Amino acid sequence: MIVTRFAPSPTGLLHLGHAFAAIRAAESGDDFLLRIEDLDRGRSRDEFIEAIYRDLKWLGLSWNEPVLRQSRRGEAYAAALATLTAKGLTYPCVCSRKEIADEIARAGEAQHGPDGPLYPGTCRHQVASPDKSHVLRLDAAKAAALAGPLTFREHGRVMPVDPSRFGDIVLARKDLPAAYHLAVVVDDAFQDVTLVTRGEDLLPATHVQRLLQALLDIPEPAYAHHRLVLDEAGRKFSKRDQSVTLASLRESGATPSDVRSLLAL
Repeated sequence: MIVTRFAPSPTGLLHLGHAFAAIRAAESGDDFLLRIEDLDRGRSRDEFIEAIYRDLKWLGLSWNEPVLRQSRRGEAYAAALATLTAKGLTYPCVCSRKEIADEIARAGEAQHGPDGPLYPGTCRHQVASPDKSHVLRLDAAKAAALAGPLTFREHGRVMPVDPSRFGDIVLARKDLPAAYHLAVVVDDAFQDVTLVTRGEDLLPATHVQRLLQALLDIPEPAYAHHRLVLDEAGRKFSKRDQSVTLASLRESGATPSDVRSLLAL
């Protein structure tokens, strides 16, 4: 049985790109799950959660209940962090963004990842004061050595993993029980997801997520990254593009069939 999921963040209204991702996920498996990734409590809104339900139902999609909400999963993330820490794979980092930028500038040629320059490891071998605000990072070099060579399956092809692709990623911070990469792998395992369908812009993230799966000894899903839905200028749609939200399309008289035609589905 193939289990897929759609996992939006309730920080705005769904747009055409979300519709494409949701439909692809729903039509790629036998069981379709919905996850609300509402860890960012400063930006998440209940009205956007209700809008997600409304938009997906309008598209004709249904999902298995209950809907998982990440804001209620703190204990699961804490357990995963404890496992990684017990293996000596985490360390506290007290660097501010400015300090990190200054350190990268002093280093001259910094290593780059998909999101820009990698954290230079300033705090990796330092002892942080327990009462000083910090984030928790993954020691990518130690993690890679422990995990050994890894692969993932992308559209049925076996792909090698580059465990250092994102460097020493942030796993959690004071105001966030788990950062994106950790929460995603913990929740995919909890929900028994067997196939992750998502935009091709998230393909690089599979490398670090596959590493975390191995370190936490949890099952690995298969992956199927799909094309992105772009605007006329070739840019990804964002939640600021009100003209292409599903709500605005519906209000203008568009039908779910019209949306599928726009998306060439």
